[in-house]
Amino acid sequence: MTLKFYMTPGSCSTGIHILLEELDLPFEVTIVNLPAGDHLKPEYRALNPKGTIPTLVLDDGRALTEFQAIAFWLARTYPRKRLLSVDAVAAAQAIELMDYVVGTVHGQGYTRIFTTDRYLPAGLADADRAAWQPSVQARGREMVSEAFAVIEGRLPDAGYAMGADFTIADAALFYVEFWADKTGLALPPRCAAHYQLVRSRPVVQRVLREEGYR
Repeated sequence: MTLKFYMTPGSCSTGIHILLEELDLPFEVTIVNLPAGDHLKPEYRALNPKGTIPTLVLDDGRALTEFQAIAFWLARTYPRKRLLSVDAVAAAQAIELMDYVVGTVHGQGYTRIFTTDRYLPAGLADADRAAWQPSVQARGREMVSEAFAVIEGRLPDAGYAMGADFTIADAALFYVEFWADKTGLALPPRCAAHYQLVRSRPVVQRVLREEGYR
């Protein structure tokens, strides 16, 4: 049987796409068109009641959701690529960084930029909505910049997020760095170097091409 991967190009699921390709695993892809509401359809909700991406359906039919859970499962199920250290402290630090990226950089900052309406009071008139949106988005950009400053302080001078090996933390950090690149948000020096290092990997270049980016 083959893993079934539900994703949206250019989203957080790009990080999981990279991990699947790094492991050279066979998998089927289903594109979830978020603007079209594919994530709200009953057949998708049957797999992932939260209606989020990504979702990975395993060979036995069980579905994993949430970036961190899928990344952890891949790293532990296929250890040959050393996507997560066998050292407990180093592994915890990688998960810590990954969680901060997904929960704070993405979940608090970028959601204000990309899904601004979620942060506006219900029932606003169109004029008031238009007036509030720039402030919400500006706060989102501030939060992303503040979070990247925190990450900058814990990245090594050279190499990947955890050192010599590419890990699940790098896949997570890359997708928010990619968003920064696409939205014109400046990255601090170590984050910028990390972004270019990960982007130079042949697998990452292939994934971006497959998802429609150059």
